[in-house]
Amino acid sequence: MTVTVMVVDDHPIWREGVARDLGERGLEVVATAPDAGAAVRIAPAVRPQVVLMDLNLGETSGVDAIAGIVETLPDTKVLVLSASGEHADVLEALKAGATGYLVKSASAEELVDAVCRTAEGVPVFTPGLAGLVLGEYRRLAQRPAGEPAVPALTDRETEVLRLVAKGLTAKQIGERLVVSHRTVESHVQNTLRKLQLHNRSQLVRYALEQGLADD
Repeated sequence: MTVTVMVVDDHPIWREGVARDLGERGLEVVATAPDAGAAVRIAPAVRPQVVLMDLNLGETSGVDAIAGIVETLPDTKVLVLSASGEHADVLEALKAGATGYLVKSASAEELVDAVCRTAEGVPVFTPGLAGLVLGEYRRLAQRPAGEPAVPALTDRETEVLRLVAKGLTAKQIGERLVVSHRTVESHVQNTLRKLQLHNRSQLVRYALEQGLADD
C-alpha cells in the first residue's frame, strides 16, 4: 500500500523539492503546508499516514502543530525533518508527539525509508539522536518521584533570552544575531512555553533570577 504524506515547511523551494522526491520514489504526497497553522487545518481533511514536519515555521512553532495534529489524528504519525539537531529541539518534538526526528542532511533515499518506517510506527532518528533520546528517558526514569523536570533551552534560545533581559527589541536582537525578527519571536514563544511563563515581563524576571543578563 502506498504511504500518504503531507509535507510541512515554510521554504517553498525546499517544500516542493521534498514533495517531488517523495512522489518520484513511490510515496503519495496528499498535501503540502507552508506553516503550522495551515498544517493543523489541512491534515484532518487529507488524513495522511505521515506528516513530515519542519520545526522552524515562522511565528508558530512546529512543536505546537505536532501536538495539534497528534491530538486530532491519533493514527497519523509525525516525522520531524529539521535543520536543527539541537538536543532540546529533539526532546520537545518527541514530548509533543513526534514519532521520529531527522536532520535535513538526510538523503532522499534515507528520507523515503524513514517515512515508510514511520508509517509503520517505527521510531526513526538521525544517527546519534537515538542515543540522546534513550539517555533522556533513562534520566527521567531515574529522577526521584515528585522532582520537577528542568526545562532545557537551546543555545540560541538562551542567547535570545539574555538579549531580551537586556531590553533589546526583537528587531534589535535579529540584527545582532543576523536573523529575522520573526525568528526571534519564535524563539521567545518557544522559551515562554518551555518555562511555562506568560509574557516578556516574566521572562525578563526569570533571566535576571538566573543571572543571564549579567553574562
